[in-house]
Order: sequence, then structure tokens, then C-alpha cells
Amino acid sequence: MGSIQQTGSDFPFRNPELPLAVRIDDLLSRLTLSEKVAQMLHEAPGLEKLGIAPYSWWNEALHGVARAGSATIFPQAIGLGATFDRELAHRVASAISDEARAKYEVFSEKGTAGRYVGLTFWTPNINIFRDPRWGRGQETYGEDPYLTGEIGAQFVSGLQGDDPAYLKTAACAKHFAVHSGPEKLRHEFNAIASPYDLEDTYLPAFRKLVVGAQVESVMGAYNRTNGEPCCGSEFLLEKTLRGDWGFQGHVTSDCWALQDFHQGHKVTAGPVESAALAVNRGCDLNCGNLFHHLEDAVKMGFVSVETINQSLRRLFSTRFRLGEFDPKAKVAYRSIPRSVIRSQDHLDLSYETAVRSMVLLKNDGTLPLDKNKLKSLYLTGPNALAPEALLGNYHGLSPRLVTFVEGITEEADQDLKVEFRHGALLAEESKIPTDWASFEAAGFDVTIACMGLNILLEGEEGDAIATPTYGDRASIALPKGQHEFLMKVLNQGKPVVLVVSAGSAIDLSPYVEKAAAIVYTWYPGELGGTALAHLLFGKRDFSGKLPVTLPRRLEDLPPFEDYDMSNRTYRYSSADPLFPYGFGLNYRPLKVTSIACPSTVGPRQSLTVTVKVTNPHRVAAAEVVQLYLRKETGLKAARFELAGFERLELQAGETKTLTLKVGERQIASVHQDGTRAFTRGKLILWAGTGQPDSRSHELGVEVCKTELTLAP
Repeated sequence: MGSIQQTGSDFPFRNPELPLAVRIDDLLSRLTLSEKVAQMLHEAPGLEKLGIAPYSWWNEALHGVARAGSATIFPQAIGLGATFDRELAHRVASAISDEARAKYEVFSEKGTAGRYVGLTFWTPNINIFRDPRWGRGQETYGEDPYLTGEIGAQFVSGLQGDDPAYLKTAACAKHFAVHSGPEKLRHEFNAIASPYDLEDTYLPAFRKLVVGAQVESVMGAYNRTNGEPCCGSEFLLEKTLRGDWGFQGHVTSDCWALQDFHQGHKVTAGPVESAALAVNRGCDLNCGNLFHHLEDAVKMGFVSVETINQSLRRLFSTRFRLGEFDPKAKVAYRSIPRSVIRSQDHLDLSYETAVRSMVLLKNDGTLPLDKNKLKSLYLTGPNALAPEALLGNYHGLSPRLVTFVEGITEEADQDLKVEFRHGALLAEESKIPTDWASFEAAGFDVTIACMGLNILLEGEEGDAIATPTYGDRASIALPKGQHEFLMKVLNQGKPVVLVVSAGSAIDLSPYVEKAAAIVYTWYPGELGGTALAHLLFGKRDFSGKLPVTLPRRLEDLPPFEDYDMSNRTYRYSSADPLFPYGFGLNYRPLKVTSIACPSTVGPRQSLTVTVKVTNPHRVAAAEVVQLYLRKETGLKAARFELAGFERLELQAGETKTLTLKVGERQIASVHQDGTRAFTRGKLILWAGTGQPDSRSHELGVEVCKTELTLAP
């Protein structure tokens, strides 16, 4: 927004005592058609005659204020999903929005304007991570609609604040809808989704953020859905978003998506028609420059002036609610001090989030490492000393990135002999033989092998520059050079702790038998090295759970371009996973001992479920308790679906009874035509530390089961 000039301070739109609608209409009455159209672009020019500074709507805050200089770097979104922790998601987003406000004031004082310095954040990404090959899946909260909606809603609440008059920042639910690759084809791709899959999988998280969290903005996707370009879709924007859900905020296009209408999707004849289609369907803001053609569209009769005004009312409503046109003293958020930026509290929160996000997949007893028993430690792998393994895409900048080598070395202190070798390159085979680097592992008590991916190998089209597949992955295997090196290390006969950094699933089946322990770190933020070290040495316990399925092989997945949910994700796949959704080990697991609920539930009723949890250990322990359900009504339904979760910490010997609510919409069945209605039958419920599938049972997950009748 920049610093606001005082010119025109006596105009009615400057009067905070007037109703918002009156203020906005006064402002619009002072603009020409050309000026109005220009305000619908992401780089909205200043209006000197009214004392309005330029404003860029394009800002990012996926896991910290991004691309705007120094800011706390939290774990990537997929890692936040792995925490299964609503309260933590809210705290992270609140910290991010505090830093955003403080940075905005600093930028305003200096007259800094342009992209990445504003308060409208194109966050969060709540697309369903349906296929691990999608490079941007790391931006999501995983493959489950319920978890995505719950974490996403808390993130929106934390970003937008709780002031009844003002927004702290404006959040945006993206990409609406049915969007998850391929990146290379996104400007021309048509995602086909059945009415059942739309209602059951692709739309629920968006509905949760719109209806439940009152998200301020929604961003349309690049692709078409069922033949309609998402940023100009009658079904998505008119019927669903504004009609069925009553959305009152503004809709923005993805960047340069509107030109795809005529260039990629071929649904319009040119720029004027594309601009007209978008705004007539309810797209208010153009990230790009195509809305320059709206002036011609009005003159040609394709768009009415009232439609332009309607979009501007939504856009200016956001800017008014951010406090742009009010005295600084009236907007409490403008007094957030710059000292919050990378404050110790925020760094501690980043560390805590990283600790809660990392997932322990296997442990033969090697972990936690005992400095009193070990004499030597070998660190190796291309991600061991790589800051890129901490970041994830859309990140900020930090003067202190703690890599895995640095965190482990600091924790080991002087008690252990520690050696480090890269051993392998990230994405290609080594140029010279490196057998000595793997053989050296035989001389150490334990090897920690830090393998996986980084943001050069998976991400958004144009950003992941080390991959030929536009940020997506053609394979879910480790790169060949890493695989060959890791196998040599595993064959040395000494315990190997495999540490995997990635924002998506990697096939670990070649290593699971030989590795002593396996840890998934995701992209854990600036203190990821400290968090990993504290977990490996037992200073903290693991409590993260997989927000995605780790399959055994690529062949278990349907074609990438197929958006039918059959055989996708834990909810519908018939393939036996290597590590199931919701799985994660602890050093001190809690015990779920009972589940109870009423014997029947009827239409328009919610369900209260009580779950008893016990800590049998002599020290405090943390766990994520998960509630799954299955509907047996004769209609198509998921094998299992997450219906509730709670992260809790119990003191030694403590027993606690959790109360989990299953809502009316969760109990209702989805019909083939996309309607959701209560249906007679049976509801089966499981509560435990993972899902109730056979593979989870093999891995030691225990669940309690009950069932009830669905009846009027």
C-alpha cells in the first residue's frame, strides 16, 4: 500500500465513522472507467487526486512472510500438516501475520512499494495432494480433505486476526479448484472430476475456509475443470462459491491465467473476450495485465459498468478492512512493533513446529542416540549440509539457517567423534568414484544419511530448475546417484539412520529393511537442524504423523493426469502402502484404551465421541489421536476417512478422556450426483494412533472400534 498521502483527506470515503458501503460508493464515484479498470490489476496504480498510493496485491506467506527479506522461516506447509495440530497452525499463522504487519509499516515508512510488501497474502494452498508426483504438493496440508480444511481454517484465522472491524492480513484459499498438476500442462489442462469426487474430495476444504473461516479471498486455478476455465467457471465461481456458499470476498486469478482462456484453453477468441468472461463470472482481480481490455469490453457491450463496480466494491472492501484509508491510531494492528520480526518467540515457534512435524517411520532401538554409549558418528548425504533441504518453496530469508550437520554437531558437542562427507550429489551421479565415502561408514558406530529432494527438484513450474518435468516428478524413487550411494552405506553392516527431506512421498522400499531407523523431515524451516538433532538424541520425542501415503512403487498409482479418486490416497486406494497415511512412531507411545458414542444418530445431528487415552510411561509423552469412520449405507464411500484428531500431551501415568465431535456433514453420505444427504445404514468408528488398515496394524498401530446405526 505504501504511505498514504493526505490529499483528499476530507472526502467521505476517508471518514471511518461512515458505513463501509457508503465509503466505497463515494470512492467509486470519483473514478473514471479507465481508473476503475486499472484498480482491478494486481499492480493497482496510485490515485494521486485522491491521495491513494499504489498497491500490489501479490504477496506470499506460505510458511513465513516470503520474498520480502528477513522473516522467520517456519516448516513448509506439508510439515505443518504432519503436526495434526490446529492450535499450532493458528499460532504459526498469527506469528506470520504479526511479522507481515510489522514489515509493512517499515516498508511504508521508507516508501517501499510493489510486489511482496503488502498485506494481501495468496495463502494457504488447500488443494488435495492426490498424487505424489505433483511438485507443489509440498505447499498443501496433504491428501486428506478433512485435515486440510481443519489446518487451513486455523491458518486463515491466524492470518486475518480477530478484530471485528479490521483484518490483520487478508488470506486467500487457492487454487479453486481441482488443481494438482501436471505443472507442464496447467495452462491448457482440463481436469475431469465427477460430481461425487467434487463433493467428497476436491471442494470440502474450500467450503470449510469460505463458510467456516470467512477467508477474504479465493484464487482460481490455471486449468479447466470439466471444460470450464477455473477463473471463469460458472459452476465453480457462480453456482458453488457465491451461490451455494454465499462467498462475499473477492476472487483473484492465478498469475497470467486469464490469457490461457484464449491461448491454452481456446474457449475465447482473444483478450477482450477472456477479460469479459472472467469478470462476468465473478473474477474480480487479475494477476497479470489482461483486465486492461475491460475498458474495450464495456464499450463493446460485453461487460456492464455495474459488473465492474461490483468487483471494485469487493476489492476495496478488503483494502478498507485492512485499514488503508483510516488513521493509523484506529488500526491496532499498525502498532505491532518491528521487534516481532524473527523474534525469539517466533524462532522458538519455528523450532517447535519442526519438532512436531518430523515423522519417525522405523526404529530398531538405535534411536534415541546415547552420547554415553556412542563414540563416533558419521554424517553423510547431499542434504546433510544443504540449506535448500530446510526451505521449501515460497520462503523468506534468514541470517541463520541451521543445517542438519550444524544441528547434530552442536548437540554432539565434544562427546563424540563426528565426521562428514557429502557422499553423493543431489540429482545426478558423481563425476568420480566415491566408494571410499560409503566404505568410511564402516568405521563409525552410527551413520546418519541425509538424503531426499529439495526445492530444485520439486516445486512450481519455472522454480524447480534441476528437473526437466517443470517441477513435477516423473518418478518417486530417490535419484539414481543417491540410491546407489545409500545402498553402499547400508551394506557396511553398521546402523544407519536414514533422514529423508522432501515435500512429497519417496519410495523407501529398497531401504526399509536395512535401515536401523527412518525419519521424514519434510522441509523443516530455519531451525530444522536443531529440531532433528534434539529428536535423534532424545531431548524431544517424535509425534508427527504422515499427511500423505508413502506407496511401495510408482506402479501403484493411477496415471498422473487422471483426476478420478479411484485407487488414490488412503481413502480409496486398494494398494498396500509401505507407510500409511496417519502413521508415525514415538519413543513413548500413548495407549488408546476405549471409544464410546451413542448407539444411533439421525438426520441433521452431530455425533459426540469419547476416547480414553493413557500414558503408561514414567515421563510425559505426546501423541496424535486419530478418529476414522466408514459409512456402510449401500452407497459409494471411502474405505476409511479421517473424522477427528487431537494432539495431546499426558504426564506420567495420566489418563485423559477426549471428546471429539463428528459433524452432520461428515455423517451424511455423498451420492453419485454430488448431493450430500443423511442415509440409513451403519457407521463404524475407530480411534487410535493411526488409521485402521492392515498395514498400520502390521506396523504396531492399535485402534479401538465401535459402531452405531444411522437411523431417523
